[in-house]
This record gives sequence, structure tokens and C-alpha cells, in this order.
Amino acid sequence: MNHAHTPHQHASHGHHREHGPGDQAEVLDLDAEILAEHLASIVTWLPLHTAPHRVVDLGCGTGAGTFALLDRFPEAHVTAVDASAEHLQRLRAKGCALGVQERVRTVQADLDEAAWPDLGSPDLVWASASMHHMAQPDRALRTVHGALAPGGLFAVVELAGHPRFLPQTAPGDRPGLEERVHAAADRLQAEHMPHRGADWRPMLTAAGFTVQDERTVTVHIEGTRNEAIGRYALSILRRIRAVVADRLTPEDLTALDHLLDTDGPHSILRRDDLALRTERTVWAARRA
Repeated sequence: MNHAHTPHQHASHGHHREHGPGDQAEVLDLDAEILAEHLASIVTWLPLHTAPHRVVDLGCGTGAGTFALLDRFPEAHVTAVDASAEHLQRLRAKGCALGVQERVRTVQADLDEAAWPDLGSPDLVWASASMHHMAQPDRALRTVHGALAPGGLFAVVELAGHPRFLPQTAPGDRPGLEERVHAAADRLQAEHMPHRGADWRPMLTAAGFTVQDERTVTVHIEGTRNEAIGRYALSILRRIRAVVADRLTPEDLTALDHLLDTDGPHSILRRDDLALRTERTVWAARRA
């Protein structure tokens, strides 16, 4: 569950500031904080024969999966791979703060390149919300299959879509706003990221894996139980707004801006009816 992906922004709009890698890192950090319990349950569920010693986290982001794996497997060392230098810098800082820096190696790499860096022969490869970013995921799956130790496990976690936060009746003047905003974002991402939300079982099988198990995790956390949910909703909707503004009606855009205005009376941070609703599916695939 490393990533709560939002569309990439290319320009700022109106009074909204441009959102860059640092903002994406904030979303990833909030995702890790709020969903820590659910992430730990997935890691615990993995059908491993023995505790892994060599682990690779592909598309590690700021380290949600890396640290969940290190916590679950105290003898393991993790190679954390990401294209973002800033994400890896944050991950290293967290590793130092947690005192596990000796068990983490970071590798900056573009996994769309034909030649991958040497990742050793891992017992476990973890890829949370990262495979759908690959331009040629079938090639990446074959590369992982070739790198895994015999009998090693590959865990692929995929998002069902963007998290939802508002009730269907909100806001009062534009009910159903969040669904319309997400629909615009989904149409945009389908053009650039066709494998987002994919069923990875057939592709894993085609790459030579045996899919041992599959699990879908449904998440529903009331905002009253976690104050970070408001900040999470704000961060995600800000990033989505940046790229779908021209695809919304003027009325919906105005209503969205009222939600995103942290100083205004209708700010999403002032609402007491937020709840995080999301769904993730994980496939556990073994190299024979």
C-alpha cells in the first residue's frame, strides 16, 4: 500500500499552488500513517514458507511497504527501489529515525529501462501500487520472475481507485461532487495508465508465476477516529483538481474550490462527516 496515486500535475491553476514531488511524498506519508494497520495485515497474510532475508520493494515511495516488511521480518534486509530521489531521501531519513538504516539499501532506478539494477536474488519482492506505472508491465513481471530465488514470492498490491472521503450527499449545494471529480480523474488516468486497477493474475501467470492466493482488503475508517484523514483528503483532492479542472463544470469547480480553501467555512478540514473508503487487492505469486 505504498501509494495513493493521483494524476500527475503539469501546471498550476488559479490561486492553487503547483504540486510537485514533495506534495506526492506528503500523500504517501499520510497513506502510510492512516493505513498502517491494514498494510501490516497484508504483510502478515503473505503465504511465505519461511521468513525472507532478502526483500525488494519495487516502487517503494517514501517507504510504507519497506518499513512494514522490516517490522514483520526482523532478520530481513530490504532493497528499496524508486525513480524519485526525494522519496528515497525521505525513506532513508525514516530509516535512521527508526534505527533500521543498516537493514535498508536504496536504489534510484527507472524500472521502464530494459536493464534493471542488480537487485540480488530476493526471497520476496513487494510491489504496492507501482506495477501499473510500468510502460511494459509484462516485461517487468518477467524480470522479477528471473530475479527471484527459486520458491520466492512476489506480492503485487493494486488499487481499486482513488480513496473516497465525502458522503454522497456532500456538499449540500453539489451532492455527488466527489464521484464526478473522481470520474474525471479516472478517465484521464485510463489514457495514461491503462493497467491501473488491473487484474494481475493473468499477467503473473503468463510471466511464469504460480498465483498461490489473492485477497481484497476493504478499508473504511471514520474521520472522527483519525484527524489525519482530513489532511489526506485535502492533499489528494488538491492534486486531482490540478489536472481535471478543465474537465469539470464551473459549478463543480467552484464547489471543489470551497472544499479546498482551508481558510473558508466550507473547508474539507472543518467537516465532521469524513470517512476514508478504499479497496486494495493483493496477489501472492510464487516462482516455482
